[in-house]
Amino acid sequence: MEKGHGAEVGGVKLALAAAALQDHIIRSNPNLQGLCFHGPHRVQRPKFRRTHTEHTQGDEREHVLDPTPPPLTLAQRLGLVAAPRRLTAAEWTDINSRSLQEGDSVHPCVICKEKFCLQPQVLLSCSHVFHKTCLRAFERFSGRKCCPMCRREQYETREIHDGARLYREKCALRIQACWRGYIARKWYENVRKQRPPNDTRLRRQFLEAKVHELTEKLLRAFGPADVDGFLRDIDRNLAESREVFRRLDARLASVCENVCEMDAGAWLQAQEKAVQRDVQDCPICLTPLRVSHANRPLLLLSCSHLFHTPCLQTFEHFCLDGEPKCPLCRCPYTTKPV
Repeated sequence: MEKGHGAEVGGVKLALAAAALQDHIIRSNPNLQGLCFHGPHRVQRPKFRRTHTEHTQGDEREHVLDPTPPPLTLAQRLGLVAAPRRLTAAEWTDINSRSLQEGDSVHPCVICKEKFCLQPQVLLSCSHVFHKTCLRAFERFSGRKCCPMCRREQYETREIHDGARLYREKCALRIQACWRGYIARKWYENVRKQRPPNDTRLRRQFLEAKVHELTEKLLRAFGPADVDGFLRDIDRNLAESREVFRRLDARLASVCENVCEMDAGAWLQAQEKAVQRDVQDCPICLTPLRVSHANRPLLLLSCSHLFHTPCLQTFEHFCLDGEPKCPLCRCPYTTKPV
């Protein structure tokens, strides 16, 4: 009796384990829900709820989107099948780091083929990233919870904002680049307004524009009623200036005629002084003064000093003062070939 009773107990346990495993398989596979002992099992859509919250920059928060966990099956309660385990915060950090290294948030969503931009995105426990709405639509139309890329089942999801952060950084860089370009263009425009270009044609256009601008400012300053009077004043001033220059030229011409009349006797006196001084060498090059030398003619200065013509011309070329003076007596002079 004891042996039969033990066999009966062992058979009950074996039957219970078999029934529990069969019930677990049926409940895990949506296609077999109609074979459940209690009639067709209605599959409920997962209701997402926040289970863990972490503060990030701004008002964005990253949190785990956990569907309402189904009740444990008999096989899971008996220990025949491992119960699902929730990921910890450290594990989520490692998964997020791996996703950032692979650049999942940089590439478009593999479901809709669009960039994440500012739309909410979810990170799966298999480190793949999708749009939140795209993943929900995929789960709704597929009828099962399976990753669209690696086909991993029974994953956990976490709402992240890496794509929005990268999109804002990219927009900020573009705004900064546009602003730097605007500043550079303004600086270049100011430089072009202040400095004339090196090209001759462009420089002429630049100066013409400046003169035109100044003329317009003068005309606006005098007003539309005084323009004719202003132009008449300019014509009158020009006529008076021409008359003054004409009188000055006439006076200078008369003075030059008197100087030329006086130069005849002055040159004779200068020549007599040069002969009396009996200078044999040029004071500049220290070579003999030869009147018959064709390549180096002599020049007589009004101060009675003699020089070679090339020597005196070279001295005048290197003279720093506005009016050259005699190298010996430092007096202003006029020249006469000998």
